[in-house]
Amino acid sequence: MAGAYKTPGVYIVEKDAFPNSVVEVATAVPAFIGYTEFADNKGKSLHEKPWRISSMAEFISYFGGPPPAKFDIKRKQKELPAGTTATAPTAPTAPTAPASDATVAEKQAYAAAKEKYDIDKAKYDAATSIDGVSLNQDVFSAKEEDFAYGKSDKYFLTLDGSYYLLYRSMMLFFQNGGGACYVVSVGTYSEKEITVDALTRGIEPLKKEQEPTMVVIPEAVSLGTKSTVTDPKDPAYGIVNGADCFALQQAMVSHCGYEMKNRFAILDVFGGFQDNRDNECIDTFRNQMATNFPAFSAVYYPWLNTSIMPVSALSFGNLTADGLTALVSLLTLEVLETVPAKKQQSILDEIKKLTSLSTLDDTKKNELHKTLSAVCPLYNSVLAGIQQKLNLLPPSAAMAGIYTMVDNTRGVWKAPANVSLSAVNSPTVNINHEEQEDLNVNTAGKSVNAIRTFIGEGTLVWGARTLDGNSLDWRYINVRRTMIMLEESVRLATKAYVFEPNVANTWVTIKSMISNFLNSVWKRGGLAGSSPEDAFSVHVGLGETMTAEDILEGILRVTVLVALSRPAEFIEITFQQQMQKS
Repeated sequence: MAGAYKTPGVYIVEKDAFPNSVVEVATAVPAFIGYTEFADNKGKSLHEKPWRISSMAEFISYFGGPPPAKFDIKRKQKELPAGTTATAPTAPTAPTAPASDATVAEKQAYAAAKEKYDIDKAKYDAATSIDGVSLNQDVFSAKEEDFAYGKSDKYFLTLDGSYYLLYRSMMLFFQNGGGACYVVSVGTYSEKEITVDALTRGIEPLKKEQEPTMVVIPEAVSLGTKSTVTDPKDPAYGIVNGADCFALQQAMVSHCGYEMKNRFAILDVFGGFQDNRDNECIDTFRNQMATNFPAFSAVYYPWLNTSIMPVSALSFGNLTADGLTALVSLLTLEVLETVPAKKQQSILDEIKKLTSLSTLDDTKKNELHKTLSAVCPLYNSVLAGIQQKLNLLPPSAAMAGIYTMVDNTRGVWKAPANVSLSAVNSPTVNINHEEQEDLNVNTAGKSVNAIRTFIGEGTLVWGARTLDGNSLDWRYINVRRTMIMLEESVRLATKAYVFEPNVANTWVTIKSMISNFLNSVWKRGGLAGSSPEDAFSVHVGLGETMTAEDILEGILRVTVLVALSRPAEFIEITFQQQMQKS
């Protein structure tokens, strides 16, 4: 100002030529919560501390590798007629060796009896060394068996410990287009048990982070216990209690829709690897999930059979001590029953090495693994069963990657649907057109997005609804997430005008700033309308959005109207015949 000048000279005055602008906030930064091998950054603990990473290599650097995966082998007990009980197997009696002067016929008879005894003894060892159970004790299994030997003997694989899913889920996230994300480690594998309290505590530190836009907890579905009922005719047979899972998922939705109002929760169906017709997992989910803030979440079904874990990464090292004992018995029986007598002993000698693995170095163990893979089909069946279990994953992490990929290539306003999944062999349940009707449209409004396989197209995400399926405002995922992006972007930009004079100049500046931002979004296809006037409008000013009393109370009100684009969920094409014209 001229009145401030007292010393003669030249003074430079700079004036801003352009107003502040709205910077679009990030839309695809998920926060993953779960258990890791460790949580460390150069000696500083990252326990329950949100930590930003952008690759799987960074995850391994800060949080370690995969969880231990050791399985036990259980024999499926055959269902007996009512009123009968199983009888314990009887140990076979070894034949008496012939005398040195025995005839050729006597020696041949002994050889045949000895061969039969060896097989009977192997069957007895297999029956007595492997615990029999009537129910698959592994929570993540809906199959009648994990592998079989012969026509009648069926076996289960039971994980020793908890299903820690975060590591493999992170691999699935990055393979489906994932990028920058946050990880909150709430414990290590040494704790042996996944608890709802620990996972819920992992949500709390996210309140202090501004960047995350999604919350994903794959291990929520591990919070379940198998029923101890052993009678297949009992209504409670095989039922899994998932109360802790639903409580955690409700906490996720509350965090996103009530506490933060700027995040989106991606949920999994508890027990979603099973057909809904068998265990009513969808009905249970809808009955247990609260109806508060449903627009800030979406759920996907079914789970996925992935290709994250190759069978080449598995070996007998993935079996417990009891599992190895059972494996030795089964492989011995297989060799005696299927391999010619001349070749049996060399293979049996290799199998016997499984009982003294502590004396073998890594090279010898690898050679033993290759030998067993080459000569024992049952060994490969066991590894295939382990691979299937480790590759069974809930879809939330894959969907977080899909959200990221779609946001980066098309924009947050594009529905994350009709997109193929990478590193996925198939969904665990094959859903048809009629079965999806109840998933997509439900009287209570809790829409469940289907993941389906189409011939020649692979596995596609075939749903784009939030849990607020009956709301015309917030039915679609892209509508809710686009509005979050617009609200957060404008909120952060307008913060610069707090305590500015509540006068016309400020109102015009704010209106211009918001209008310019919305115009850029409209040009990229984020808003619907043939012109900017049809797509959005911004209102601010005395007599328009404020009263004189508002100004006296220090309130500046801005009203923004936007026409958000909605997906073409149902396309109807009408064909009609017309009269011949020439």
